[in-house]
Amino acid sequence: MDYKKIVDEVSEKILSYSQDTSGWRVIKVSKNVTVSSKPSKEYAGNIYRGEGIIKEVPSKIIPFMYLPEYRNKWDKALQSYKLLERIDQDTGIYHSVTHSYGMGLISSRDFVDLLHVKPYPGDILTTNSVSVEYSSCPPTPSCVRGYNNPCGYVCSPLPENPEHSKLVVFIQPELGGMLPCSVVETALPTTLINLITETRAGLKSLEDHN
Repeated sequence: MDYKKIVDEVSEKILSYSQDTSGWRVIKVSKNVTVSSKPSKEYAGNIYRGEGIIKEVPSKIIPFMYLPEYRNKWDKALQSYKLLERIDQDTGIYHSVTHSYGMGLISSRDFVDLLHVKPYPGDILTTNSVSVEYSSCPPTPSCVRGYNNPCGYVCSPLPENPEHSKLVVFIQPELGGMLPCSVVETALPTTLINLITETRAGLKSLEDHN
């Protein structure tokens, strides 16, 4: 599998999502996080965008969000998250297993994702991910294998306050199984709000311990 080609294509898509200002509809605002959506070009569902401000710089936020030694401590949505294979210093294949959601309404899911970290001028740091087939981590009966269409984090310093950053998260997962659309459309905005608020809380507690 040509991982380099895949991450280049995904990085282009995440960049284009972050520059795309038209057609987004705000669907939920909570805890200083705004979630918008629009129809996805990748699959029959929506792409979701979560935005919030975090009191930290991108070079601290992004590693905290994707490295297993941090993420396993703060992300309450995940049962487990681990690196399966390192491709290079900025690229790896990760396996994540989610907890069931909404009193078991959505059972546990797992994802195998290729993730690439890419910087841009102006101290902007991004993660760029997509699900891949990986022979040594086949689907198991204990959870439903989901598929992440191109997704990622775009983190940029606030011009008026460079010690703070704007974090924008894009997701467009196919959760598999027989889920009604209404359940997915309720769950994904909440997932984004939790992700950003738990990142804030986790970074703050890391800072308090240092």
